[in-house]
Amino acid sequence: MLNPVSKSKNYFLSYLSIWLVIISIHTLILNFFYGINGMISLSDSIIFNLTFMLIGYALWFVIRFNLKEKPSVFDMIFNHLLVAIVVIAIWLAVSYFSLASLYGDHQDYMIFLSSSIPWRAVTGLFYYLLFVMFYYLILYYDDLQEKLSMESKLQNLVTQAELDALKSQINPHFLFNSLNSISSLTITSPHKAQEMVIKLSDFLRYSLSHDRNEKTSLKEEFENLKRYLDIEKIRFGKRLNFVYDMPESCEQVQIPNMILQPLIENAIKHGVYKSFDEVRVEIRCIEENDYIVIEISNDYDPDTRKPKGEGIGLKNIRKRLQLIYLRTDLLETLAEKMVFKARLKIPK
Repeated sequence: MLNPVSKSKNYFLSYLSIWLVIISIHTLILNFFYGINGMISLSDSIIFNLTFMLIGYALWFVIRFNLKEKPSVFDMIFNHLLVAIVVIAIWLAVSYFSLASLYGDHQDYMIFLSSSIPWRAVTGLFYYLLFVMFYYLILYYDDLQEKLSMESKLQNLVTQAELDALKSQINPHFLFNSLNSISSLTITSPHKAQEMVIKLSDFLRYSLSHDRNEKTSLKEEFENLKRYLDIEKIRFGKRLNFVYDMPESCEQVQIPNMILQPLIENAIKHGVYKSFDEVRVEIRCIEENDYIVIEISNDYDPDTRKPKGEGIGLKNIRKRLQLIYLRTDLLETLAEKMVFKARLKIPK
């Protein structure tokens, strides 16, 4: 893992800028408050601070190794204490002898340099603690981001698996009904059975080709929906009267694929199935505020016995909408006198 200081050019320049500010302040303090020669003050500041700047950069790898071993709290404190002593000792020794080799003949400065060792050691400890805190914060942040990224990937995999499971429940439900109808038509009307097989083939081809795509345009979804209705029209004949109102402004709206067919199937199941008369099934698309609303309505007899609970088709749709849009209020169903409506809201 790269040192965070060298991850980008901006980070590295910021690191250098901070140390330039420290060097400048250090130089001014020595020159104005201690009366040390300007050049000597600058040399003192550069050597002491530049040395710790390099040591601080290298501390990253010590801390990474320390974490990799996963020591106990006591061992971690002991290790840092030991490293701090070694680091500060090396820092003071390198800096002291470097300056002594340059300004050993300046008696006053050498006296000051020797007497300043204690407070420089305290400064070194302060620098060390700042580096340790900074690096631990970086490590915590990186670990947190990695954890969040892994959780997000896992959640996406779970969501995809749930969506695939929901689709696998919807498609066979329609397929079994169609095959049963074809079986009956082969005896009563072979020509209609052949036509229904062709329509069913086109419908399934569309369904299989869109397994991996979560969304499709409303225009494409509606074209497939008409295939489905053509199949049902063969089964029910004049009993099924399908009408629609689909403005061009709605055609390119992206919706979850295969989400309308269960609603139409539900309308036929609770309308056409239970009637010997013509039943009107209507689909229309309208714009409401920040939503595209798709309404599917069908005639029904309120006196017929209603099935208990909610069908698997509606439950699956609600679950898919929740997984895709993280909303639970995008599908509404209501019964009005002789008409049953399902309202599907798609955020723009």
